[in-house]
Formats: sequence, structure tokens, C-alpha cells
Amino acid sequence: MPVWTPGSYLVREYAKNLQDFTAFAGDKILPWRKISKNHWQINKGDVSEVTVRYRIFANELSVRTNHLDATHGYFNGAALFFRLPGWENLPICVTVIPPYPQWRVTTPLPTIGEQSNTFYAADFDTLVDSPFEIGEHQLYHFEVLGKPHELAIWGQGNCQVQQLIRDTQKIIQIEAQMFGGLPYERYVFLLHLFAQAYGGLEHKNSCSLIYQRFGFRSQDKYERFIQLLAHEFFHLWNVKRIRPQALEVFNYDQENYTPSLWFCEGTTSYYDLLIPLRAGIYDAKTYLNYWSKEISRLITTPGRKVQPLSESSFDAWIKLYRPDTNTGNSQVSYYLKGEMISLLLDLLIRARYRNQRSLDDVMRQMWQKFGQAEIGYTPEQLQAVIESVAGVDLTDFFARYIDGTEELPFNQYLEPFGLHLVAEREEEPYLGVKVNTENGREMIKFVEAGSPAQMAGIDAGDELLAIAGIKITAHQLSDRLKDYQANDTIQVTVFHQDELRTYPVKLGTPRPTKYQLLAIQNPNATQQENFAAWLGAAISTVS
Repeated sequence: MPVWTPGSYLVREYAKNLQDFTAFAGDKILPWRKISKNHWQINKGDVSEVTVRYRIFANELSVRTNHLDATHGYFNGAALFFRLPGWENLPICVTVIPPYPQWRVTTPLPTIGEQSNTFYAADFDTLVDSPFEIGEHQLYHFEVLGKPHELAIWGQGNCQVQQLIRDTQKIIQIEAQMFGGLPYERYVFLLHLFAQAYGGLEHKNSCSLIYQRFGFRSQDKYERFIQLLAHEFFHLWNVKRIRPQALEVFNYDQENYTPSLWFCEGTTSYYDLLIPLRAGIYDAKTYLNYWSKEISRLITTPGRKVQPLSESSFDAWIKLYRPDTNTGNSQVSYYLKGEMISLLLDLLIRARYRNQRSLDDVMRQMWQKFGQAEIGYTPEQLQAVIESVAGVDLTDFFARYIDGTEELPFNQYLEPFGLHLVAEREEEPYLGVKVNTENGREMIKFVEAGSPAQMAGIDAGDELLAIAGIKITAHQLSDRLKDYQANDTIQVTVFHQDELRTYPVKLGTPRPTKYQLLAIQNPNATQQENFAAWLGAAISTVS
């Protein structure tokens, strides 16, 4: 049984959910043994047909696991099916037996003839790449560029389906235009509406999405969902077909290491903001506001100075999906910084060629050289394609910003487009903690390395009680700190591992926590032209 699923770079140990394994031939029980955590071996003797039966505990609703309850069944191949080592390239047929006659089955796999609920997978990779939704979900059919698409929705919520379908059609058309068409015959969107959930998982001919059930009325929350949809759909090119050599042939038994996830995920994240703009779902001012938030996230992550982007990609298996109290100090997300690198590369290319070339051309070349034939690329080949489009040696750029930890020079790349990044003035002196209220307790969730709080001895996991002997809450913390100046010493009282402690903390100079992309004053004609060609709007619209 696989230990991970492509698109989610963490060993998840799917075999942990398996129970009641049996093997038999006819009425004869066959002996078997486990030879590793995820490997079962059956002694079949001279029989030619073996039946294996087992049960899977399916109680985790996410895009990469299995979920079964009274309303539906949802499963991913990696989390449900065995593979036969050496036989992975043989075709597989799957028959689903629903518990109720009114339950339907939706999957990107094609059906087999007239057989009821029976589907064909060309090989094991295809089976893993084809999720199933089974139940009484809402099912909508629509066409884009002459090809059929389906939207399956499980769960109740406030999604306005017809608007969502119209905007989805726009996203599909814009992305297809970039790559010169759609590389599939049919595509399925599976959407689960559930509590406060958020996530997506890409597949070659489908994607699974999970989103908060009442997250569609608010415009910014709706736009966030559209970005998620645009991200997963873009993956049908970038990752599912254009993929690193390390992921060309999947090893389902262990980690598959690559330093290029920054391009797989980060560049896709760059486009998930840009595609809705091109589709007219929001305007350039909204787009730049999203960028202000993303850049603020990066610059306020101390780990950006510690972990190189290529290392973040390589170590995804042990770090990104396993956050701890030191994550912010030691790591940077390859989604987030990869998105920033993609922005700088796009602006670099556009500025050099007056917008006659862009990162779009990089994507098209990667598609033509590697994606169409599904040949994996090396990090060196990826850099060579980017350099061929940019027309410049990027060795220094890669060394500084991808393999190194130098600060990204945003304003250097933004200036030709009439923009600059401005830090918002911060009024409160620097303490260096993040506090959340949990079950009525004020818990310190993060302490920044080298901050006044850490230097005083305060630790993540401490319960914050008081400042200067007066009770404090997470909500009040910012305002209370504004009563002090940099270099003031305050008394901070906490419970540290149930022990009451009071620490003297010398506050530091205020630090910006927000950054804003703004138009420069009096942009020249070239800057105005560059901005308009990049974002399809006049720079005056964002002033």
C-alpha cells in the first residue's frame, strides 16, 4: 500500500487504517504475512486466482484521505488500494457497490461498457490519480472549448452554483489559452463543503477541493476559493504533466525528493492570483492588495533568513507539513517564497522585453519540452528554460534567492512597473510573540528567535497571564504594548510548564508587520505602459 499520494508531500502511512486482512482462493484461506509496514505477502501455492479482502477505517475528510458516513463515500486510490509490485502498468477495473440504489458514482475514470458502476484505470498511477465521490451529491455538467466538465458538490452551504460555474469556465478558458488547449477529454471538479476546511489536491483529469460551507457570500472569501480552484486546475499542466524528474516515476514506498517544488507549487501560486485577474473576476487594485498581504506574510516570517527555497522544497517531507513551535523561525514555505520568486522572474522578463515576453513563455516552453511528452526535468533544465526566455544568465539570481537566503529586492523589480513596496509604520514596541486565546487561556504560540521575549526566557507553550501585574488577553496585547516605548522594561508573567514565572523584558524598536504595494508618484510613460501590459489596467486605478 502506498505511504503517500502524489501532490501531497508527506509520508501519511495509509496502511495504518487497514484492518481485517484476509486472502483466499475459492473457499480456501491462504496463508500470508506482513514483511514491512505497508507490504503484505501471500503464499498462493498453485492457485491462479487470489481474492484479497480488507477493511479501511475511513473517517478523515480531506482531499488526500478517505471519508465514509451516512451521506457519502469519498476515497483516494493511494489511501485505499494495494498495488502489486512489478504489475503497476497493468490495467485495473474498479466496481463500486453503493449501499443505496439512489447513490451515484462520480470519478474521472471512464466506465467499462454497460457494466454498472464499473470503471477502467489504464495502470496503478491512473488509479491513484482518480478520486471517487459516491452518494447523492449535486452534479452539474457544463462545456468549455467543446469538452465536457462536471462539478460534483457534497455538503450544504451558500455556494451560488451558476455563478461558480461561469467563473470556473472563465478560469479554464484563460489557462487553456496560455497552453494552447486542454490536454484531456473530460474533467471533474469534486467539491466538499465542510465547516472551516480549506484545501485542494490536483489530478490529471480532476481535482478535489474542500472549502468552508458558508464561505461564498463574502467577496474576499469567494475570491479565495476561486484562487484555490485556479491553483488546482493550473496543476493539470504544472506538476501533473510538467514535473520534476524526481517525480517522473513515483516511488510509493518512500519520499520522492526534489529541490524544485518552489516551481511546482510556488509558480502555480503566482498564477492562482493572476488568472482570476485575467478572467475579470477581480480588478488590478484587488490583485495588488492580495500581493501586499502575501509579501507581508513572507517578510514577517523569520525563517526566510534561515532556510533556502530549494531546501524548503527538498525537505517538504519532514518540515512543511509538520509544523512545530519553531517552524516560523527556521522555515519558509516553498509555496509562499516560490510565488515571490515567480513574481520577480515575471517582472524581470517583462522589463527586459517590454512585455513581449513573460513567465507565460517559460510555462509554454516547459509544456512543449517536458509536459506534452511527460518527460521529467532536472533543476538545471528548468533554470536553462527560464534563462532562454529571460535572455540572461540567472546563476547569480538562483544562488542568491533560491539556493541562498538573501532578502528579495522587491523594489528593484517593481520600479519599472511604477510600483514600490512601503512598510506601514508600527506604533507598538517589539516584543516578539504571537498569542491565541484557547479555551479561555492566553497561549503563547510562537516566540521569534532573537526577540526580546525569547532573550528574556519566554517560550512557546507558555500561558500569558499579566503585563506589569495586570491581567492581559491576546486581544488586548497590541494596545497594551502601545503604552510603552522601545527600551522600556516590562514585567511579563506567565505559567511556564505550570510554574508561575515573571520575566523582565526589554522591549525593542517597533517593527513593521504589514507592507503595501503602491503606485509611485508621477510614473513615467514606460512605467505606465509596463503596468498596463502586465495587469491590463491603468496605473492610476490603483493609486
